[in-house]
Amino acid sequence: MSATIIDGKAFAANVRSRVADQVARLKEEQSITPGLAVVLVGEDPASQVYVRNKGKQTLEVGMNSYEHKLPADVPAVELYALIDKLNADPAVHGILCQFPVPEHLSEAEIVARIDPAKDVDGLHVQNIGLLAGGQKAMAPCTPLGCLMMLRDHLGDLTGKDAVVIGRSNLVGKPMAQLLLRDSATVTIAHSRTKDIAEVVRRADIVVAAVGRPQMVPGDWIKPGATVIDVGINRIDAPEKGEGKTRLVGDVDFDSCAAVAGAITPVPGGVGPMTIACLLANTLTACCRANGLTEPEGLTA
Repeated sequence: MSATIIDGKAFAANVRSRVADQVARLKEEQSITPGLAVVLVGEDPASQVYVRNKGKQTLEVGMNSYEHKLPADVPAVELYALIDKLNADPAVHGILCQFPVPEHLSEAEIVARIDPAKDVDGLHVQNIGLLAGGQKAMAPCTPLGCLMMLRDHLGDLTGKDAVVIGRSNLVGKPMAQLLLRDSATVTIAHSRTKDIAEVVRRADIVVAAVGRPQMVPGDWIKPGATVIDVGINRIDAPEKGEGKTRLVGDVDFDSCAAVAGAITPVPGGVGPMTIACLLANTLTACCRANGLTEPEGLTA
């Protein structure tokens, strides 16, 4: 293995530490405490874990955490009324609804209901449009985390040839927009890209966000390239025993690490950055709401 391993856990801890410092300064100098509200509908076990972790980390950086748990059969009108209440609450600077939600609710309508200024997930169409237009926007947390790690490892991204594998609204498209903002030359590759191996092979930066386990082999990677693996896939692991599984990314880690200059592992790479960037976005939203300078190094 020749690649430098980009430690997402350590990087996320550093981001949280910087957020905590800024929150402490806001409290001391402005008597303002950023607040994050999380709405959980239903009893999905994974969602419960995510919400619990978000609440814990929100409190650890000194922010206020507001958790709202609603039954799985909650009428849409009741959920929307809660979102409207949070939109109007000056103590709440960030709002997110944990997805997935029960089938009778529309994720698109939920996101549209959230005030774009409090949309710390960066999913509202207004934020998507502002990001695409190169204007001030709330960037989705996972792409923002990827960008932070790339800037930290590579410095100036100007002129770098970047390939984003995947075109989802959650990661692929905003990732491409963020890289364009930093003056990289960006290609979005996807399932219908012709000669995708050749497209990826020319890239100085590869961001894999396609949701297919170990799709990208080492012979697709340009020697010395930086590989950011967004994928989290669970596959069978018979070597661990019958019925056992393990987590892998969208790239084949061992073969890619033998060629790349740097690579994120799965787990322990991009994943920890998502909540850290959620906290950073909440801090940014708070500063914007109060006409204060945005935190340096924690925004797109």
